[in-house]
Parts: sequence; C-alpha cells; structure tokens
Amino acid sequence: MSYIKTTGIVIKEVNTGEADKIVTIFSKTKGKISASARGARRPKSRFVAGTQLLCYSEFVLFKGKDIYTINSCDVIEPFYDIRNDIERLTYAAHMTEMISDVIQENQPATKVLQLFLNSLYLLSKTDRSPMQIVRVFEIRLLSILGYAPSVGGCIVCGSNQFDSMSFSFQKGGFICKNCTMQDKSAVELSEGAAKALNYIVYSPLNSLFNFEVSGSVLNELGRISRRFVRDVLEKDYKKLDFLKTLNINT
Repeated sequence: MSYIKTTGIVIKEVNTGEADKIVTIFSKTKGKISASARGARRPKSRFVAGTQLLCYSEFVLFKGKDIYTINSCDVIEPFYDIRNDIERLTYAAHMTEMISDVIQENQPATKVLQLFLNSLYLLSKTDRSPMQIVRVFEIRLLSILGYAPSVGGCIVCGSNQFDSMSFSFQKGGFICKNCTMQDKSAVELSEGAAKALNYIVYSPLNSLFNFEVSGSVLNELGRISRRFVRDVLEKDYKKLDFLKTLNINT
C-alpha cells in the first residue's frame, strides 16, 4: 500500500453518497489534491472536524488509482472564527477561489501555502483590516507566481522618487511623472500607495503584513490590485461584491 503524510488546508468539499465527501486539499508536499473522506458527514466520524472547509490538518492519505483516500486527519488549526462570521468568510472565500485557480494538481507551492495560512490567521485572530489583508494577499500571490509588478522605480527611467509615481497597466509597474507620456492612461498614486506596493512586493514574508495604511491609500491599493488581478489571471473575481450588501466598502 502507498501512503503519504502531509499537512494541508481544505479549500473545497463536495458531498457524495449518503455520508461521504470529496475534499480538495492544498497540501504542503503535493500541491492541490483531491481525497475521499468516507463517512465524514456522520456526526461521530473521526473525519468530521479535519475535513471541513478551511480546516488546516495533518493528513495520512492512501493513494488509489484515481484519487486519494483519507486514512486519518488531525486538526492543526480549524479557523472557526472565519467560518462563523459571514464577513470574514466572504474575504476567505475570495482568497480560496484565487488559490484554487492558480495552484496545480500535485505541484507543491510552499510559499503560496504559507502566504495563504498567514492571511487566514490574521483574518481569524487579529483586528487587522480584512480588506488590507486581502489586497496584500492578492499582490503578493501574483508576485510569488512570477507576475510581480515592477515597483522598484520608474520602469522607463529608473527614478525611485515615490512621491511622483503612477501605475502603468500597459507596462506592468511604476512610471514617474516625467515619463507619463509613455502611458497617458497610467493611474496616479499617492506616495503612501507607491511605498505600500513596493513593500508588498519586496518585503520578507514574515513581516509582509507589518504595516498600516490610511483608508484612502487602501482604496488606491484596491483599484490597482483589482485590475492587476483581472489582467493577469483573466478573470473578474466577484465574491467580494457580496460585501456591498452588508454596506462594507470593497
């Protein structure tokens, strides 16, 4: 028999049969994998807790011909506070959808997994702005995947005066006021927004979220990030639109 042991977070669950379900796990060693959890929907099943959406667990999996089967799972972090709060769950669902789109089957992505777990931890355990967590997550995720915007300085002349930058979607990064003729559609940035983008792309992962921005700067980051994500991934993510029904600015 072929067994593997890995940690991972459940990013999707689908009910099957009378009491079973198939879960999609973003695992540390195998990337995205699907696994059958037999009897997991029974109240007394040993798989109930560890196979719920957004639960981070240690799994022992049996590798079958077409799909893994969960042999055991021990919960590491259940993220209950996210699942029990509609606002936090909406933010988490948005990040989870992006993860599901970019992570490949059986291809490890440990940096992305760490970013995802850190983002969920802050969303669940701290009073940090959920929207700031999501915007940082979006930009850093694309950077890890190889789509980092050029935010070290002006992409045309190299100037690093952050108080005179715009963001050029045509060129994929900063363009200074002296070079705006290169892209008249570039979006003008405040100094705070330019510095925040630079920090998000280049800071170490363990200090990625260690900064605060004003509401106006966060709005700027949102305008840049939403379009940048749409341009790179060729998809318009809609889950955060639900927050507008709760009168929450996105």
